[in-house]
Amino acid sequence: MDEKVKQAIFNQIEKEPYARSLGLKLLQLQEGCAKVEMRFTGELENIFGMAHGGAIFSLMDTAFEVASNSHGTMAVALNMNINYLASPENGALLTAEAREIHRTRRTATYDIRATDDTGKLLATCQALVYRLDKPLPFLTEDKG
Repeated sequence: MDEKVKQAIFNQIEKEPYARSLGLKLLQLQEGCAKVEMRFTGELENIFGMAHGGAIFSLMDTAFEVASNSHGTMAVALNMNINYLASPENGALLTAEAREIHRTRRTATYDIRATDDTGKLLATCQALVYRLDKPLPFLTEDKG
């Protein structure tokens, strides 16, 4: 993968306000694949004291966002179909891995899995992006 694209995406995720508010951290990035982690804390609980589905979704969506934009051109989500399977223990380190399974000039499909630090599968997701014919805007911004 292009090193300029890789570094730019890492920088953007570190700066993204929403990702920062949830403690999302990009761990690995390769073309079409990404790994993101997040600590499950009390602030991410639902009314039952379990992990809020939105928190798990956000973790998976960030891995999807990064993997689908790893080619250096903009990709925007069209659909995400998520299945929640289990809830993690409070304090668990959660990981989402997104993997590109099919790509055309205009669309791409991803398999995304979220697990906890014991390896327990928390959620699975199939996702689809529309690939724009535009470079990532933060690659062309003038930094001077």
